[in-house]
Amino acid sequence: MNYTTLLFDIDHTLLDFDATERAALRQLFEEEQLEWTDEREARYRTINQSLWKALERGEVTRNEVITSRFVTFFAEQGRTVDGSRMDTRYRTYLSQGTQLIEGAIELLDALKGKYQLYVVTNGVAATQRARLMGSGLDSYFDGIFVSEETGYQKPMAAFFDYVFDRIPNVTRDRTLIIGDSLTADIQGGITAGIATCWFNPARAAASAELTPTYTIEQLDELVTLLETKEEVR
Repeated sequence: MNYTTLLFDIDHTLLDFDATERAALRQLFEEEQLEWTDEREARYRTINQSLWKALERGEVTRNEVITSRFVTFFAEQGRTVDGSRMDTRYRTYLSQGTQLIEGAIELLDALKGKYQLYVVTNGVAATQRARLMGSGLDSYFDGIFVSEETGYQKPMAAFFDYVFDRIPNVTRDRTLIIGDSLTADIQGGITAGIATCWFNPARAAASAELTPTYTIEQLDELVTLLETKEEVR
């Protein structure tokens, strides 16, 4: 089956969220006069990731994620903070992060004009859109879908229904989602009834319950994969 529509996750797929997050946290810690350590960074990541996973499962709201993560983290450091204000400052710094995953621009250059290209991302709309614009990635896409604006998040079927209702001339059997997250991107694609491509540069083991249609370890492998599908159509 040859594909006509490609849905891209951005964090850890096209944009280097780890580098962006680290820079934003360093700036926040400095302002709070909290010494930076690898252990503190790791602890924040654990808290943050657990909350976003809970959101994917529908256990908490997006607002609860962004207002409670710093309250929880700083409480462990013996401090009381205003979660909403802290998060607003953090997201200001986060929105300035435009570091790219290696090969992202080259990949999009190769795909632009040949496929319908769309962003499908969880997160805060203002932050994600600012990062896409700052990195220059926004110009490659025919549309951008952010969970905050849709009212749903990956992997919910409703998120993908929202997306497909707004893409012209799209069919699910000719759509491929590309992303790094088994629980958000691959599970979401399976739920939506579309093909999935797992970007797995760390060569992590897939779960028995979530089997992607394809797996790539470098972004340029996607071009070869798509060309092969076109040859056998």
